[in-house]
Amino acid sequence: MNQLNETHDPSLTSWVASANQDSDFPIQNLPFAIVRRAGSQEAWRGAVAIGDQVLDLAAAAASGVFTGLAQQAAQAAAEPKLNSLMAMGPAASSALRLALSRALRSGADAEAALQSCLIAQAEVEFDLPCQIGDYTDFYTSIHHATAVGKQFRPDNPLLPNYKWVPIGYHGRSSTIGVSGQSFPRPQGQTKAPDASEPSFGPSKKLDYELELGVFIGQGNQLGERIDISKAEDHVFGFCLFNDWSARDLQGWEYQPLGPFLSKNFASTVSPWIVTLEALAPYRVAYTRPEGDPQPLPYLSSDHNSAAGGLDIAMQCLLQTEAMREASEPAHLLAESNFKYSYWTVAQMVTHHSVNGCALRAGDLLGSGTQSGPEHEQAGSILELTYGGKQPVQLPNGEQRSFLEDGDSIIMRGYCAKPGAARIGFGEVVSTILPAKP
Repeated sequence: MNQLNETHDPSLTSWVASANQDSDFPIQNLPFAIVRRAGSQEAWRGAVAIGDQVLDLAAAAASGVFTGLAQQAAQAAAEPKLNSLMAMGPAASSALRLALSRALRSGADAEAALQSCLIAQAEVEFDLPCQIGDYTDFYTSIHHATAVGKQFRPDNPLLPNYKWVPIGYHGRSSTIGVSGQSFPRPQGQTKAPDASEPSFGPSKKLDYELELGVFIGQGNQLGERIDISKAEDHVFGFCLFNDWSARDLQGWEYQPLGPFLSKNFASTVSPWIVTLEALAPYRVAYTRPEGDPQPLPYLSSDHNSAAGGLDIAMQCLLQTEAMREASEPAHLLAESNFKYSYWTVAQMVTHHSVNGCALRAGDLLGSGTQSGPEHEQAGSILELTYGGKQPVQLPNGEQRSFLEDGDSIIMRGYCAKPGAARIGFGEVVSTILPAKP
């Protein structure tokens, strides 16, 4: 359970000047990614964002700047994936964060040694930050669940278990890609309401889902439950997450077992993992609406009630192929916030393990689509267009009921408030290609 400490001091500045200039990545953030110089055959290795630069952790680990647990963590982070660092647990990642903070501060003695370890972000390419062994997508936004439920089940939009159990399904980790991912339009079975039998072909109702990704740090043994008081000790950090959905495939296949081909063709994560510790200034209380049932005891704790929520602003933008060709900027579709989530991250982790399920370092939990209480805060185009009935009008005259080939979806996230440094997540971008013949 991360508390405020010297690394969160909003007055801190860095000798990397760009980190002090309204950046997503000030010295108070220090998120992790896997990088190499773009177009090179260099080994992939861990890096930390600082302003418009990345600190190469392989080079930093060899510089002699760090000692003790922080040096061990830096060596783990220098590997081609971050799983080893994640598995070391919060004490190790916190020790590395503190050492990085002190080494990158204005006036730090380490500047001379680390200056050569910097690479401009514009000069790197990214890989998936870790080996994702398993992926579970939750359904934590009651606003999304209700809006979508009305379209699939008009008379019974919110099923009775929703307010009692964090709903989730097991996804497909092999189709998760890092920002920049492009993929062909999925194909599968659909069935029109007036058709006597289903047909096969490309999805006509392709959608995005504005989500937060949660990366597991230390895992647990098979049969070992993670108590909610310890759940956050098993969380390494967060990314932005676009869980693509084929709504027409989904409508035909989801009963009785839930999503299958409508969800497993592509999902996209942002490259940077913002640690749970970095988000400490943006914790908020977790409450339920008056009249709703309180969580069962295993899903409740004083800490979770007082500070289990996170105030993370999220944005979704669309850039069509025509907009790109005309050098027109992406159009903002919606803005929402993770603080509207009906279930907390700790509750997701706890519930996932309550039956003895073993979580492993690098496992990914999707938050589910993060829609807010207002229609303009909808986290999917399914909601924005009322199931395609009211198309979104774009500034260039185009409109969208659902997504078309060539469309790119851009998602961004950040935390900001008076008295705290702005913490950015960067962005996740992915593009739809035509279906393969």
